[in-house]
Amino acid sequence: MSDAPEQNIHIDPYERTWIRISIGFLIFFIIMIVVAGLALGIQVPTDEGRVNPNTLDAELPWSEPGLREIVPGEEYEVYIVASRFSFNPREITVPKGAKVTFWATSSDVQHGFALEGTNVNMMVIPGQVSKLSATFDEPGEYNYICHEYCGLGHAAMFGTVTVES
Repeated sequence: MSDAPEQNIHIDPYERTWIRISIGFLIFFIIMIVVAGLALGIQVPTDEGRVNPNTLDAELPWSEPGLREIVPGEEYEVYIVASRFSFNPREITVPKGAKVTFWATSSDVQHGFALEGTNVNMMVIPGQVSKLSATFDEPGEYNYICHEYCGLGHAAMFGTVTVES
């Protein structure tokens, strides 16, 4: 037998309450992340491949950026090249109800691509191809901007997706 005194760890009741609340918040946040990813269709921009930013002018489809119709009137792809201080193309027109997949890369420095009114928001990094999709159920104009400071002309980096009814 040991003569050592028994040691109990005492936690103050208020501290125990806050530990439980903190663990509850962690469990809640984990559940919300799973729900957002599986049930709500929240997308995370993915690295879809690599390109040489110095030779974009010679590589298809980057040498001819723009809108491509995949399924007539329903599904489209847009290839966007960001460079100081513009997006190419700057204007895109699609019909109402169209699903549009945005493929983007940069030829010079890091840019951003945020399309208002949608969940499309991604980094545009030289040499990396980023991809996100959106479905346009409402006609109107959806502006897109560069949200990463890329130099003195940064404020001029914008464009428009026009959805026709």
